[in-house]
Amino acid sequence: MTMTRKKTIFTAAVLVILLAACIAVDLTLPSYHIVVTVIKKATVYSLVAVSMNLLNGFTGLFSLGQAGFMLLGAYSYGVLTIPVAKRAGVYQYFDGGAIQFSIPEIFSSFMGETVGTVVGMLTALLIGGLLAALMAYLIGLPVLRLKSDYLAIATLGFAEILRAFFQWNALGPITNGSNLLKSYPTFSHATPYVVMVGLMIAMILLLINSTYGRAFKAIRDDEVAAEAMGINLAHHKRMAFIISSFFAGIGGGMMAMYMGTIAAAPFKSTLTYEILLIVVIGGIGSITGSILASFLYIFSAEWLLRGLDSGKFLFIEAPAVFKNGFRMVVLSMIIMVIVLFFRKGIMGDKELPDLLDRRSKKRGKEAAK
Repeated sequence: MTMTRKKTIFTAAVLVILLAACIAVDLTLPSYHIVVTVIKKATVYSLVAVSMNLLNGFTGLFSLGQAGFMLLGAYSYGVLTIPVAKRAGVYQYFDGGAIQFSIPEIFSSFMGETVGTVVGMLTALLIGGLLAALMAYLIGLPVLRLKSDYLAIATLGFAEILRAFFQWNALGPITNGSNLLKSYPTFSHATPYVVMVGLMIAMILLLINSTYGRAFKAIRDDEVAAEAMGINLAHHKRMAFIISSFFAGIGGGMMAMYMGTIAAAPFKSTLTYEILLIVVIGGIGSITGSILASFLYIFSAEWLLRGLDSGKFLFIEAPAVFKNGFRMVVLSMIIMVIVLFFRKGIMGDKELPDLLDRRSKKRGKEAAK
């Protein structure tokens, strides 16, 4: 059996096991259980981290505008899916809002309630991703002429401006101003999140392994050499920026599903730094690393270390030490240790199937001895 086929079978087996485990969790635990919550949030963060890795890790463009594109996706999903009957209660300060239709209800009218609602939700997610991609195209025309820190500052400024813009009361009939968007449909279980994000990441992986992906990597490694080989730098940079923003927009819509309510406040620069931290911990240039780091980070922050804020941790009661905020201190120390001892991240630039290569090389050395 060839190594490529072994890698394919190994990856498929791991994915099937993980999906089966997620289904088992949904069947045995209520939707509000902390395990289900962790899986949902970590899955959403995985998609956004992979989309950021596509831009920062595989193309070499240092962008910090991810929170802005997530904001676009989240608000697009919420605005387009709130049922018409509930809009008066949501937009109570803006006479029921300017939009008087709901995409899930449109599909439900001729596809059936359950199927129509699901299709409408997926359509709203897609629209959110497309709007994020359109915005990326527009701002990419001027900002992609910049490099390194200047590009990061420009995209970060865009995200902050967009967040303030969505809180502007003049847009209240659409965005509800500084008030919450709520009452939109969500998936209560974790399996739909895992399936959708899995498909999105598979699409990104196919892109990375295509000729466009190889062009992105060439630009990352050496722009001068890439241009000498005939790669259109401006075109490929813009394409990477747009594609990354598209998936970030979908991730924002899924984050709206997870949170249950939407406000512009959570989509600040801190969220982008959090995603960037996950990318660095997992390994810049590793899809597997971004996914693994997302689950480890959310698992630690939302579950494992939660007791450090409540006075009791691992059967140790110390209210004087384990106070509110101590959890983040410990988490920061753990992150520092990881960064110091894993300079290239947990996975470096390796992927899950590459573990088989390491095992085969190790066996080869042992056989040679």
